[in-house]
Parts: sequence; structure tokens; C-alpha cells
Amino acid sequence: MLPLRASFSAHTVLAGLMVTLVGYASSVAIVIQGLAAVGASQAQIASALVGLAIGKGLVGAGLSLWTRMPISIAWTTPGMALLATTGAMAGGFAEAVGAFIITGLLIVVAGTWETLGRWVAMIPKPIANAMLAGVILKLCLAPFVALSKLPLAAALVLVTWLVMMRLARLWAAPAAAVVAVLAMGFGGNGAGLPGFVWPTVEFVMPAFSLQALVSIALPLFLVTMASQNIPGYAVLGTYGYRPRMAPLLISTGAMSAATAVVGSPTINLAAITAALCAGPDAGPDPARRWSVAVVASLGYVACGLLAGVAVAIVTRSSPALIEAAAGLALIGALGGAMKGAIDEEPTRVAALVTFLVSASGLNVQGIGPAFWGLVIGLCVHGFLTIGRKAA
Repeated sequence: MLPLRASFSAHTVLAGLMVTLVGYASSVAIVIQGLAAVGASQAQIASALVGLAIGKGLVGAGLSLWTRMPISIAWTTPGMALLATTGAMAGGFAEAVGAFIITGLLIVVAGTWETLGRWVAMIPKPIANAMLAGVILKLCLAPFVALSKLPLAAALVLVTWLVMMRLARLWAAPAAAVVAVLAMGFGGNGAGLPGFVWPTVEFVMPAFSLQALVSIALPLFLVTMASQNIPGYAVLGTYGYRPRMAPLLISTGAMSAATAVVGSPTINLAAITAALCAGPDAGPDPARRWSVAVVASLGYVACGLLAGVAVAIVTRSSPALIEAAAGLALIGALGGAMKGAIDEEPTRVAALVTFLVSASGLNVQGIGPAFWGLVIGLCVHGFLTIGRKAA
């Protein structure tokens, strides 16, 4: 095993900070919207963001250091979208917090079920690759969509990436992210960078009700498992990383239950930022890519401590630029995933179906397209292959 210091470099730090930026900036507005919909005040939302950032950071860094694998942790973006359509409970935000605690405990229970990890490990690699390609396709289109929204800034990000791809490929994505951040911070509404404000943490006494259990806890658990944890684990597998699933679920579930008392919803395995941490752009040596996840996780902790500034920059600026930088960083991952999906002729049709469903935006009962892509793709694969060898 490599010494700890030997696994870190200037590129590691910049790549990790880019993952932090993508993981935080690209979806923090959805978190704010979801928490507000279930009755959180502005102070409670700020407190929740601090808890989320610190929870993601501690769990991500701890798991990556322990496993020496790039374990990326995220908040449940599909779950936050679900909350945005749920509405406040009769008991207010306190009942939502009680539901967050129950959701975390349910994930811990799922982590003790070893069969789940074995089932996920049995997913054919072409199907998993196709799911990954479908998940990141929309983000890979973002740089070119941004050209129509913010043509000058987006063009500058694109040119920076292209020039660095020619001169120093490993630095291309971090350089594009730096340009995007500068454009967001100093562009925005023309007001410059906001002043520093220390974040505050507000304790919320949880309340428990049948309504919150049925309306929030159970749907949030199912969405988090189906749209985040299972696809996230499958993404790691496409890059050759096979950690035990139980510790991942137990640690994320326990942290979710613990941080819920400051208003924070669920954390879970990441999918998109997992590809950024585990893919070739994180570094040429797969044995060292865990260090990118550690830096990204520490970056999340910093985002918690600087929540006021971070939220001010992100919420007043268009997310198009940071999405563009993330999309450029994922182009290589998209190419590798597509190649892995269609290389094997027996699984090619099922993999293509998986890709199309995963990219389609299909959402049924709050469960997103990544899960349905896996389910439908596996059904097609089984229908086309089972019994053929014996025939």
C-alpha cells in the first residue's frame, strides 16, 4: 500500500476541489427548495446545509481512507426533489426531521442485509456501464447548452478546457472549473463576492407521526436506495472498485440519523461525483484515486463552515457554468462507459435499452431513471438470454 502522503499531489487537490464544487453547487438549490417545501425556515435551511456538508465530508473521507477506494458521498438530490412536491406536515418541520431520522435508520437496517450487496455485485458490467452513461449524458451536454445561456462565459470555460487538453490533459477539468467559479463569483449579478458570515446550527426537536412516516420517510428511503445507493455502488463497480456495501450503508444511514436533529436530510452514495473521483481524469493510477475523494470530502466540510458565502454565490448565479465544467470533466467517463456498454454483443441490446431509459428522465413514484434503467435493462437482458445456452 502506498504511503499516505505519496497519494496526494497538486492535481489531486485541484481534482478533489472540483468534485466538491460540482457536488455542492450543481444541486444546492434543489436542497433549499425541498427543505423549504416541508416547512424549514431560512435559519433551519442554513443549519441543514452545515450538517449535510460536514456529514458528507466526514463519512466520505473516513470511508475513502479506510477502504483506499474513491468513495464519494452526496445528499439525496432525487429525495430533495421528492420533498419539494410533498409539502409541509401538520406538525411542521419537526415532523420532517423525525422522518429524516427514520429514513437514516432504515438505511442502516438495509446495510445489515448482505444479500443486497451480493445482488448489486451481480449486475452485468455492460448494464452498469450503460446506466452510468445514461446518468451522466445530460451533464455532458451541459457545456453546449450553456453556450446558448451564457455564451461568453461558457465559451471561455470550453476554450480553457480545450487548450489544457492539448497542453496538460490531467489539468483540463480543474482549470475549466476554476474559470467557471471565477465567472460565477465575479459575474453573477455584478455584485462581486459576498462577505463572510459564520454559519449557525439550529437544533430541531424531532416529532414523529404516521403521516410523516408514510409521506416522507418511506418514499425518501426508497428513492435514496433506488436512485442513489444502488446506482452509486454500480458506478464504483464499473471502475473496478468493489467495497463491501454494508459499511457504506450503515455509515451513511447512521450519519443521516445523527445530523437530522440539525435539520439535515439523508446522505448516500454518489453517482455523478463517484465517476469524477473514480474515473481516469482523477489520476492515471487507480490505486491513488481514493485521495481525490478525500480532498473532495474535506472540501465539503469547508463548504459547511463557509455555508453563507457558498450559498450566496451559488443561489445568485446560474448553475449552467458549473454544470458545464462538470460535463467537460465527465466526457472521458461517458466515452469509457459507452465503450464498456456496447463492447459485448450478447448484452448490447439490453445495454442500449438501459442507456436510453437512464438518459430519458423517466420518473415513477419519485424514483428516478437510473434505477428504472437498471431494472428494465436487466429484464431485457434476462428475456433475451435466459435459456438460450441450453437451447
